Amino acid sequence: MRRIDVIGIGFGIFVAGGVLYLLLQAVGLDSLNAGIWSQVLLVMGLVGWTATYLFRVVTHKMTYHQQLKDYEDAVLQKRLDEMTPEQWAQLQAELEQEKLAAGDGNDKD
Repeated sequence: MRRIDVIGIGFGIFVAGGVLYLLLQAVGLDSLNAGIWSQVLLVMGLVGWTATYLFRVVTHKMTYHQQLKDYEDAVLQKRLDEMTPEQWAQLQAELEQEKLAAGDGNDKD
């Protein structure tokens, strides 16, 4: 996000708070209550937005994590595409051996 975008969003929230204040006054609230309720609603919006951000951080649904996963998948796919049939067969044999070894390890416990 560019700096001008952040400035625009900040200015938009500032204007929204003023408009909300004026609307609450037009509905019939006095200036003190209109100011309090406009601040409460703006803070609740900010807390809600922060909660969605934290949820995306915890669940790794952010753009960075998705780009990193896509890159890793592309690198692995490229490596698989570059393998010769002999290398592919060897890799499959190694994976089968690891599965069997893991299966044997679970039986001993």
